[in-house]
Amino acid sequence: MGQTLFDKVWDKHVLHGNVGDPQLLYIDLHLIHEVTSPQAFEGLRIQNRRLRRPDLTFATLDHNVPTVDIFNIKDEIANKQITTLQKNATDFGVHIFDMGSDEQGIVHMVGPETGLTQPGKTIVCGDSHTATHGAFGAIAFGIGTSEVEHVFATQTLWQTKPKNLKIDINGNLPKGVYAKDIILYLINQYGVDFGTGYALEFTGETIKSLSMEARMTICNMAIEAGAKYGIMQPDETTFEYVKGRPYADNFERSISEWKQLYSDKDAIFDKVIEMDVSELEPQVTWGTNPEMGVNFNTPFPEIKDSNDERAYQYMGLEPGQKAEDIELGYVFLGSCTNARITDLIEASNIVKGNHVHPNITAIVVPGSRTVKKEAESMGLDKVFKEAGFELREPGCSMCLGMNPDQVPEGVHCASTSNRNFEGRQGKGARTHLVSPAMAAAAAINGRFVDVRKVVV
Repeated sequence: MGQTLFDKVWDKHVLHGNVGDPQLLYIDLHLIHEVTSPQAFEGLRIQNRRLRRPDLTFATLDHNVPTVDIFNIKDEIANKQITTLQKNATDFGVHIFDMGSDEQGIVHMVGPETGLTQPGKTIVCGDSHTATHGAFGAIAFGIGTSEVEHVFATQTLWQTKPKNLKIDINGNLPKGVYAKDIILYLINQYGVDFGTGYALEFTGETIKSLSMEARMTICNMAIEAGAKYGIMQPDETTFEYVKGRPYADNFERSISEWKQLYSDKDAIFDKVIEMDVSELEPQVTWGTNPEMGVNFNTPFPEIKDSNDERAYQYMGLEPGQKAEDIELGYVFLGSCTNARITDLIEASNIVKGNHVHPNITAIVVPGSRTVKKEAESMGLDKVFKEAGFELREPGCSMCLGMNPDQVPEGVHCASTSNRNFEGRQGKGARTHLVSPAMAAAAAINGRFVDVRKVVV
């Protein structure tokens, strides 16, 4: 019987354990940031342990960093976490993409951009959106702080192999509809837990036609579907993206192995979902989890349980309203979901020659300094600034309320991030998840509009 892509990568990394039981996996790449690593490093110190493979461990600063004056960290806890990681990196010999460095950025941006993220690897990070890296044909997943310490000490991790769920996506995306709309639609159709216990393999002609940036957007939000892993078959698009990057020095030796990373034709999946994107519409969330979303023109649903009732109350909305009825105050273009150069290009095409609505505070936060520099070389910084956007320094920024970039209480924000939980973007903040194009159009119009009528 044939194997799935996930099975092939998993089995290659098993060091010990029987099928069906927890198995010990070798970890090829460990990415860390300032929030989930301090206790793990301290655990090594207490036990007088060394880091097992400092050469396979890479650090960046992202969650807590300010995006206006990056070296002026006023929050004591944030400053402590940042300086602690800097010291730990020095003490344990870990390469750090430090504050202000050319490669600093969100951890899930830095891995792919530097060439650390490669097909066939096992990749872990103390961050749930590590599934992003699965777009390269890697098994990538988020881990807790105790697991971070285990990888530090042993370069291994005990895991139970999940079941396989194939999501076969076909059809041509309509104008004004993007990868973000695909994953948001899947979640609002099947729920925030349909992927629980599964590794999600995204397949089909639609996926093959997407850029690596778009593929990463989809895998990034596999966790919002309840899955720990999202994965895609590496192909020529993948190889071309990896080629020439700083840490891809083994490219020519590896590519023949990477071409063997695919699900066999006779591979059996535990579950299959099929999706045709030909009639897909732009998506907007109305509630307090990614499942609470609708097509742009669809009225918000009737209340079916206490969760809906609480969500409507928190968001200040009512059933029967539409996305265009929402009075927006903020627009955020950023996060590890949608802060790549292609996202900025899509948004800039809509913004160019227009101006931000007077009721809107709009910010653009590139996911990395690499993206920021590329955007500047293309003149995108001028496009955004002339339109009235604030262009910030790299970081997680307004995706989560752990740094100075927060949405005021009670204000609605069109956000390209991945979570719309209560308080996610600040106390009382009201978050609506959308694509970069939808966010850009909302910034200009002061409310959500059908971006299909805006995109040229």
